Amino acid sequence: MALTLDEITELFHTNGAVQYGSEAVTQQQHALQCAQLAEQAGATPALIAAALLHDLGHLLAPEQRPKSVGVDDLHQFMALPFLRDVFPDAVLAPIRMHVDAKRYLCQADPGYWAGLSPASQRSLALQGGPFSAEEAAAFIDQAFAADAVALRRWDDGVKIPEASTPDWTHYAAVLQRARCVGPASADRVDSSR
Repeated sequence: MALTLDEITELFHTNGAVQYGSEAVTQQQHALQCAQLAEQAGATPALIAAALLHDLGHLLAPEQRPKSVGVDDLHQFMALPFLRDVFPDAVLAPIRMHVDAKRYLCQADPGYWAGLSPASQRSLALQGGPFSAEEAAAFIDQAFAADAVALRRWDDGVKIPEASTPDWTHYAAVLQRARCVGPASADRVDSSR
């Protein structure tokens, strides 16, 4: 069942106040900061939407998030069934690929791993570790891989508790522009929340 934009907004307003793993920001702060970096980079509305929603899987079932280190929650896949009828592949693919983009960057950029937060370094091991050269080459040849890599770099750079970002209402308008045309477009974002 697809989520409406109002339901996505509600998830971020309720479950988004939860701490983002062991980082010093909440899920919503992380999402807004990531979207802000995408917007500042001149990304398309679809890629800004992907940046905002890339960790939505964490919000869909926060009580099921692993309580201990040692379990990969596969959050990059969890939100896709709920977004598939709402957003095009230009939004969904970077969300799906953002974990593999981290694995790719560890292979393609020699200094990348050292720049990851300790929590991201730990999760990398659970997510399969760095790609081999062959896996990295196969990854980057996929459609939307470059977008996923850009998203990953923004994701890594936005865990700053004191950062100031535009509010949810600003990005709700971006979500509206990025969505699919069709029956799902009858939904409207309630920006008063």
